[in-house]
Amino acid sequence: MEAVMSDVDAYLQKMIVTNPLVEPLYDEVIRAWELRKGSRGLDVGCGIGFQAVMLAKAIGPEGYITGVDVEPEFLDRAGEMAQREGVSDRVSFKIGDMHDLPFGDNTFDWLWSANCVGYPSRDPVSLLKELSRVVKPGGEIAILIYASQMLLPGYPFLEARLNATATAIAPFSIDMEPETHHMRVLGWFQQAGLENAKARTFVEDIQAPLNEERRAALSALVEMRWGGAESEVPAEDWAQFLRLTRSDSPDCLWDFPDYYAYFACVLFRAQVV
Repeated sequence: MEAVMSDVDAYLQKMIVTNPLVEPLYDEVIRAWELRKGSRGLDVGCGIGFQAVMLAKAIGPEGYITGVDVEPEFLDRAGEMAQREGVSDRVSFKIGDMHDLPFGDNTFDWLWSANCVGYPSRDPVSLLKELSRVVKPGGEIAILIYASQMLLPGYPFLEARLNATATAIAPFSIDMEPETHHMRVLGWFQQAGLENAKARTFVEDIQAPLNEERRAALSALVEMRWGGAESEVPAEDWAQFLRLTRSDSPDCLWDFPDYYAYFACVLFRAQVV
């Protein structure tokens, strides 16, 4: 149990540290979605509540957001965040499994999920049908998925080798069917009976000079992407990776005056019939 909680704590910390880097992209995505003021939405896999708070602000004081997650500690932090941000009267959080949501049919005007739905499921169509069940006809399901990145400019071979590791490709694995890959969401929508499916890519630029907050966020993002890849790459590659990404290294890329990088997410949307 202690090891599990340690893993949870470590993941929580990375979510907090990386937020200054990812929040501008999420804000752009939510604004582009143009949610109806006063609507009621569900955030599936809400984590510690970053997006639930942003969604609540987007729909205004007459709207209401419910966040659901399987991890109680995440929900505790989410409640604290909603309180700090002054939206606790229109945001609530509930323990629940996305494969068996604790809500009645046609409860919400729309459903959002960022970096959760699609990643762990080997039966994504059934999952989409369950998500659709709780959304009113005409409402939308929006799934935001991390797609790619270029974070080590000037070292394309090193970054390519890191990207080819099981750590970077996870949760997709070699024994999974191609149709279950999380970038195949448009097909899942069609098979689940949703309509008007569309996709749009959003890119967040990272450019020098970086303040300490963004340096820390970038270090945490790199750790989340490739931190477990040491055993899958040659020792010299791993040594170079550490030399380029450790903040105390004289060769840390974050210190270069010409540093530029990006990461991209895709918003998949479809309408419930």
